[in-house]
Amino acid sequence: MATGTDVAMETAGITLMRGDPRLVAASLDISRQTYATIKRGLFWAFVYNLVGIPLAAMGLLNPMIAGAAMAFSSVSVVANALLLRRWRPNL
Repeated sequence: MATGTDVAMETAGITLMRGDPRLVAASLDISRQTYATIKRGLFWAFVYNLVGIPLAAMGLLNPMIAGAAMAFSSVSVVANALLLRRWRPNL
């Protein structure tokens, strides 16, 4: 059976590990940054597929180039996500 603290942590939207209430604003900021990064990654992956798949289906795109473009798409999404490591809270 869980204690009251465990239940509160499970149901909370944000759990602070330190007693500084300014961390709530910092956690909201990093969540906005993360959401924006996810949207950017989905947008570029969608653009790659929107352009690449019809060109490949029509035979206008070499399969090697299409494979390289898909690999670059994955690398660019991961590299964009890694930019979040530079985020620092404004306390």
